[in-house]
Amino acid sequence: MNHQYGQEHHASFTLQAAAFALCLLPGRDVRLTPRPGGCRRRHGLRSGCAHGVAARPSSAPFSRFPAQPDTGTMGKRKTNKFARPQFSPIGQTNNTGGLEEEVAADVFSPAGELLEKLQSVSPDVREFACASISKLVQEKKVIPSFLQKDAIRCLGPMLLDPSVAVRETAAGALRNLSACGGYDVCDEMVKQDVLTPLTALLRECCTGLDTNMANPQKNQVSDKNYIEDVSNEAIHLLWNLCESSSRAVSVFNKEGLLDICILCLRRFNDNIELAISAAYCLQTVTEDNTELLASLVPLALQVLEVVLLSSEDITEHLLLRTLVAGTVWNVKSIVPSSSQADTINAVIRILAETLEKNASQIILTLRQAACGIPKAEAETEMEEEMIDTNENVTPKLEDGTGKIPHQSQAENVTSEDISDFLPTRSEELRHATALLAAQQNALEIIVNMCCSEDPSDDEWEEMSSSDESDNCMTEGSGTLFSPLCLSAEVHSALINYLIPKKVLEKTEFTDSVTVDACMESPSWRHLIEKMKRIQCRALTCLHNLLSVLDVEGLGGPDALYSLSQHLGKLVFSQSEVPKDSEFLEAVTSAIRSLMQIMSSHNLPQQCMSAEQLMILCEAGAQCENTSARVNVVAMMGISGNVIAKEDNTAETLKMMGNFLLQVVTKDSSLVVVGEALDAIIDVFADGKEADKAADEMKLVHTLKSFQPVFKLRIQKEGKGNLTVDQRLVLDNVKINLRRFIAYREALMKK
Repeated sequence: MNHQYGQEHHASFTLQAAAFALCLLPGRDVRLTPRPGGCRRRHGLRSGCAHGVAARPSSAPFSRFPAQPDTGTMGKRKTNKFARPQFSPIGQTNNTGGLEEEVAADVFSPAGELLEKLQSVSPDVREFACASISKLVQEKKVIPSFLQKDAIRCLGPMLLDPSVAVRETAAGALRNLSACGGYDVCDEMVKQDVLTPLTALLRECCTGLDTNMANPQKNQVSDKNYIEDVSNEAIHLLWNLCESSSRAVSVFNKEGLLDICILCLRRFNDNIELAISAAYCLQTVTEDNTELLASLVPLALQVLEVVLLSSEDITEHLLLRTLVAGTVWNVKSIVPSSSQADTINAVIRILAETLEKNASQIILTLRQAACGIPKAEAETEMEEEMIDTNENVTPKLEDGTGKIPHQSQAENVTSEDISDFLPTRSEELRHATALLAAQQNALEIIVNMCCSEDPSDDEWEEMSSSDESDNCMTEGSGTLFSPLCLSAEVHSALINYLIPKKVLEKTEFTDSVTVDACMESPSWRHLIEKMKRIQCRALTCLHNLLSVLDVEGLGGPDALYSLSQHLGKLVFSQSEVPKDSEFLEAVTSAIRSLMQIMSSHNLPQQCMSAEQLMILCEAGAQCENTSARVNVVAMMGISGNVIAKEDNTAETLKMMGNFLLQVVTKDSSLVVVGEALDAIIDVFADGKEADKAADEMKLVHTLKSFQPVFKLRIQKEGKGNLTVDQRLVLDNVKINLRRFIAYREALMKK
């Protein structure tokens, strides 16, 4: 989720359902791969703040981008997905008790005094109180003091205050509380029934918007703007709650709030800010929401189609079309089969147009234009921005890896993390921010296109094995995951609109001239972080495309060789391997997929030398991101399996084997340990060089010693810390390990 009281998104016609899915690359025949947890297309970013803090676009990622702690994958590599985060991704169950206990003794908060002012007979005093609360709750340490004073129940009725100004500032205060308070606070807001007054407010706004649209000449502009401004804050609050709480989505469905979002979306020609807010909300609530599909009457689809086919060449409208394209993709199952191909083409055309834009050049041009504003205006803007950047605003954000961070990570945000909350006062900066938001969303939508749906927990339980049973295994060419592929319509559209090429272009970071131009102004510097995020999303998108397209669809062997050189440069162009965890996860995911596809087609591995691979893997093994560690371990397994077939490689294999054994015995994550054992089995499965290296390493003795430790760790840690699919994978690794040890012991006796 990610929008605050300040500022604020899909596209289509019709679509029925033929499930598309993902092409799994060939691999060992007894292993499967759980998908890394919780990547959302918006990456679960929170909504923006009020009073001088502009809404930032939902990223999300991710999230799509349920959100879980990093999980990584083992065995077959599944594609990443940005998925809507669910309530309490960190696993907290104590409502807001934990937050309240965090109140520091030295944190001053006039919570009680301000909440008392909400009962004042003066609307000006009530408005002042709401505005003050809106500003204060941007400070994370202050939030528990407001929760202790029952701020949610005090602010809720203010949404229906007789004063329209109080309604707007109350909606802004609740919006900021939901944005900066975290997922638990959002769920607590839903529990305390804030959606009842919010729904009533939205219905009143809906009536006002209907009146304005029916008789625009009879309404004063000020009245219309008041209604739309209140609607904008209310829609933002609704978006925040639905992004964080499944309860809120249920209320959204039950109360028929879809019609209100569609009505706001229809205002896109008159109020693009309101339309973008509604589009963001629609993209959130339509994801994996079969109950809502029945409410999508032809009129609603018509509105989506009108927006999708609009042609305004302004970045805000580009962002709106991109978001609507995401909504259309979410609801494609209700489009008639006769219109499926046209709808998919329309969606991917919009995404291609968004990615076609040269963000570096456009931002540089906008920055140069912004430098031409009058001096007095520039100085005023700079002073205000410096005041805002000095505010200690610490909303809980996502770590940019597609997963929601653990609480300790979330608390360690810096001023860089809150750049999205700052106001975009200049028109040029607003255009630049909208362009980057559009491109990030486009990449996340493509990531989700290249994903299949995971089996439900019940389905996993049916496949799950008991402790030592071999029943879960499939012999021969069978796998626990059926190899699925993209639908013909999606595959064709991705190729026809050159999506792989456009995604590859986005994996290159922006040029130094644009970076320098942004660095010149404090208000533009946060765009650099956004551009880095787009690079990471593009690498994740590339990983998924590599997983679902065949070699020819990717441009043939020559294109893969060029890609391997490009990815190598991204990692080794500097004196040392980048340590940013988000980048490491994304780039290692792409390299891993490329190595897999080249290995499966017997193409020479040209991503990097064995020495470079060791450098990258050692850097990745130290990364706090579990998925990055899983990736480098898997890369070692793929490369080692290839090298084992060559002559005079025993020493290199020993080096790889020792690295993997270090991971097995020292990594804190069972998922990483399982992947490392899997890689060892791949590297030392066959070949005289592998046999020689294994004997010199005393590999069997080491693995036999670790076997009971591994089994005990699964028993102790498996139930509480792992998902069902991860437990199933670890069961398979345990069985594979036992068989591998027996196989190597038999070889030694010959």
